[in-house]
Amino acid sequence: MKGNLAGPAAELRITNLVKRFGGSAMAANAFVAVDNISLTVPAGSFFAMLGPSGCGKTTTLRMVAGLEQPTSGEILLNGNDITHLKPYNRPVNTVFQSYALFPHLTVFENVAFGLRRKNEQNISKRVDAMLELVQLDGYGARRPAQLSGGQQQRVALARALINAPQVLLLDEPLGALDLKLRRQMQLELKRIQSEVSTTFVHVTHDQEEAMTMADTIAVMRHGRVEQLASPIDLYERPATAFVANFLGKSNLLEGRVTGTAGAMLLVETHGVALRLPAANRPAAAAELYVGVRPEKLHMTGTGAPVPAGHNALEATVTDSSFMGVSTQYVVRTAWQQELTVFAQNMGVDGMRARGTAVQLHWDPQHTFAVPRTGSPLETEAEL
Repeated sequence: MKGNLAGPAAELRITNLVKRFGGSAMAANAFVAVDNISLTVPAGSFFAMLGPSGCGKTTTLRMVAGLEQPTSGEILLNGNDITHLKPYNRPVNTVFQSYALFPHLTVFENVAFGLRRKNEQNISKRVDAMLELVQLDGYGARRPAQLSGGQQQRVALARALINAPQVLLLDEPLGALDLKLRRQMQLELKRIQSEVSTTFVHVTHDQEEAMTMADTIAVMRHGRVEQLASPIDLYERPATAFVANFLGKSNLLEGRVTGTAGAMLLVETHGVALRLPAANRPAAAAELYVGVRPEKLHMTGTGAPVPAGHNALEATVTDSSFMGVSTQYVVRTAWQQELTVFAQNMGVDGMRARGTAVQLHWDPQHTFAVPRTGSPLETEAEL
């Protein structure tokens, strides 16, 4: 029944979309906010556009909503061109971070607002069903000021969904909530999207938020899509150093391909021989960054046995931070590069002191590679 609360989900297709600001749109000094992006959001999916401030994600969302006009390109819903339609003529609704609720209206009247403007039928029944969906049944007589931030966000969501949009746009909808409530609402949004089956397009700069909720994520940078994939693929097989560092933490080592051994690629980094799956090689690059996530690293004392076939290198502990579920170590290699290691709290060993010599090892299957362009730390300067 709840799947009928919203309108039929639509496929959203963006083709060669460009948005320039400043003077003449084609002027040499015009700022390019969105730089020729193309992507497809499958009908009924939860899609996230993720990136740092100024990457073009919100501008893209506003163009889909009709709040900004593209400089060029097309926006299609189920094959229908909506590029130049007025916002009120698009089967699209938007939920903003500020909620934008009417403070003088009750929760019921806020949710019913769009239906009343269109002279819809069965308003009371539909509003009650929508409030039940967002777990606010019984709150209809209250006003927004009597609700918590999370409850206000649910009202804003209900008000948008009750108009049966084919696509629901969410512009940093959880940004005003505290961390604990934001995590609760992440699960709620995913549940609601699953129940109504509407296409959700969610803009956020929060990596955990995107990975928790989205089926597919477009990582954006400088107005372009850096990589588009599932959360697992983005995390385990990032395509660039930017993606590797923007989604979580990565250790990136400068490497040079020296050969192959079966399905493995042989890579040398600062005199240390490493292996990674040949399928993970970016194009035919000979110079690359070899990457491994901090939680994939095992840390032992020097001279301890290493499982056969594992990559290994020696380092020295320079810092440690106890984080409850794990301890975060910073270690320095012989070539003075700092790496991060997450050691799970198993309640067995004490923390390793600064200056302790250690050995790092990991399964080659957990190794990825990205092209060696720019600095492996370039992401940090953009956050």
